[in-house]
Amino acid sequence: MSNATDSGVAPNAKRLLWAGFLAILAAGIGFGIRGGILANWAADFGFTGAQLGAIGGAGFTGFCFGIIIGGVVVDKIGYGKLVIAAFLFHVLSAFITFGAVKGQDQNTAYMFLYLGTFVFALANGTLEAVANPLVSTLFPNNRTHYLNILHASWPAGLVLGGLVGWILGDEMHVSWKLQLGLFLVPTVLYGIAFFGQHFPKSEASAKGLSIGEMLKEVGILGSLVACGLIGLFFKDQLGGVLFFFTGNDFFTSAAWGYISWGVAFALLLVVGGKTGFSVGALLLFVLFATHALVGAVELGTDGWIQNITGNILSPTQGKILFVFTSLLMFALRFCAHFIEKSLKISPIGLLFICAILGMVGLRMVSGIETFAGALVALSVYALGKTFFWPTMLAVVGDRFPRTGAIAMSIMGGIGMMSAGLLGGPGLGYAKDRFTTEHLSATAPAIYEQYKAATPSKFLFLKEVTGLDGTKLSAAQTAVTKTPDQKAVADASIVGDRETLKADSFIPATMAVIYLLLFIYFKGIGGYKPVTIEDQKV
Repeated sequence: MSNATDSGVAPNAKRLLWAGFLAILAAGIGFGIRGGILANWAADFGFTGAQLGAIGGAGFTGFCFGIIIGGVVVDKIGYGKLVIAAFLFHVLSAFITFGAVKGQDQNTAYMFLYLGTFVFALANGTLEAVANPLVSTLFPNNRTHYLNILHASWPAGLVLGGLVGWILGDEMHVSWKLQLGLFLVPTVLYGIAFFGQHFPKSEASAKGLSIGEMLKEVGILGSLVACGLIGLFFKDQLGGVLFFFTGNDFFTSAAWGYISWGVAFALLLVVGGKTGFSVGALLLFVLFATHALVGAVELGTDGWIQNITGNILSPTQGKILFVFTSLLMFALRFCAHFIEKSLKISPIGLLFICAILGMVGLRMVSGIETFAGALVALSVYALGKTFFWPTMLAVVGDRFPRTGAIAMSIMGGIGMMSAGLLGGPGLGYAKDRFTTEHLSATAPAIYEQYKAATPSKFLFLKEVTGLDGTKLSAAQTAVTKTPDQKAVADASIVGDRETLKADSFIPATMAVIYLLLFIYFKGIGGYKPVTIEDQKV
């Protein structure tokens, strides 16, 4: 590779790369700290696993709106304006979240935490609407390598966030608000790094393509994935939040469901109108659907993993393992180019290997008994999940340059929306369900004593009533457990193990899809990047 390629297509390419790195670092720190303080929120406000999952889910759905809206308008209004908007959203999210106070009415605390998390994610999504297409444009000859470097900042943020929870939370018992507020430090730094910089245009924007032309390859098929998730967001998550705040049954009724899917259909018609009702590229549709699975298994699991391993082993060990896994991901993301070249594999081949490792790793983590065993199991899992997100973005950048920032941003939004609607809440529901099934079967009287007042729901699956978060926390942290507390704590561990086993089926499905894509590319002469001139629409 030439030095010109390494330096990018603009004189400030490396500064913009590292500014984007700092921006995603802020997101990772905030995410890592939030994962570590879930137990604080459960103890302070009595939230169930499903409620905590819904709050965590807002950290993904807000991202979706930020990245999709930002991706559509970024080529028209410029990167700089979106960076300013993201900075303001980050600061606002801290003030909203800090409105939750121990002893507060549960509904009020839930509102502050949910909305604060949503706005935080909105800022993160807006930043990625800038960073992903920007790096793709700056380094067109080596997108996989530089997008992996950009996204190395995510696990770096998780490392720092995990260390904050371990040192300030477990060791020094500092307030969760002070811990969370530390994400504002890299927020200020990325603001300074981006300030006054000149931003290049994407290849599609430089060619003068309109938004409608950029959307043609997304078309109806690609939009179905995004609009379907948006409809699900309105129906389940937004409806659930509105019901939680108002108590109005309308937001859980069939009528609200019709309105939600009506909104999704209207958005689909808007895309159809802009593109002349283009069907879109089948390959891009498959990549979008697969990235929904990536979001569910990678980010959904990240939101729960230190809580799960901390429950199986100990809270401190869970945080240490989370930091270790994230540190391993950080180092590996600088090696994507080396792995591709040394093993002579395409991005699709790399994704297939990662899916296999992800599946095996989750099964191994579900059976951990010791800290050493956990290190081995989580290493396999980390190696598997490391390259999913940035490599998928690189494939879209390589194969669909006519879409500019739009397809890449929609893909990121789909992944985050899936994590928020399917991954985070789904794992929370699974924890409630598997724990409940075990405890109600082995000690029904104890279950009746510890069960929550609010049932847990997820998609079309049966409704279950999980355990009260405050009571469960007391049972888990008791130095000398009563027989009832031991039964509850043991049931919670069983629930965590079964949750990870169920989670492993997602990367297994991804492995099948990547294998089929690998065969497809072999059939057309191999995987290679294309230019706008190569594409036919």
